[in-house]
Amino acid sequence: MLIREAEADDWPRIWPFWRRIVAAAETYTWDPDTSEEAARALWMSQAKRVYVAEDETGAVVGSAFVTPNYAGPAARIANAGFMVDPDQAGRGIGRALAEHILTEAKAAGYRGMVFNAVVETNPAVQLWSSLGFTILGTVPEAYEHPRHGLVGLHVMYKAL
Repeated sequence: MLIREAEADDWPRIWPFWRRIVAAAETYTWDPDTSEEAARALWMSQAKRVYVAEDETGAVVGSAFVTPNYAGPAARIANAGFMVDPDQAGRGIGRALAEHILTEAKAAGYRGMVFNAVVETNPAVQLWSSLGFTILGTVPEAYEHPRHGLVGLHVMYKAL
């Protein structure tokens, strides 16, 4: 698997799984009806360093970004987002992207990474925990999950 910085023409290969993941409303707090134009602006913003994971055939199977979570004197705390094509789940793509983003964030001078709203039923909670993230707190019943009803949103942090 190759992980590289995304280019503008990668978006059409990210959009199909981005749409599918956000429309499922199980892991992201973005509007499930987000238009492609709005989604592109959210994911491919110039304020973010965006990466893609390609499999051995060159297909884009995942994407991630890193960006400052705060501004000014707190700008050295990063935020990140990760998506893996659901058809490619279980192949280690999410872990590879996470490890890559953590390395890139540290190299860019970030001192820590925070996730502001991790749906507590998201299987990625286990991945983040295994990579050293801790749950700082949980906003109870903050997310309307389509299968589990009201569930909490974790705030997770890792020092870099």
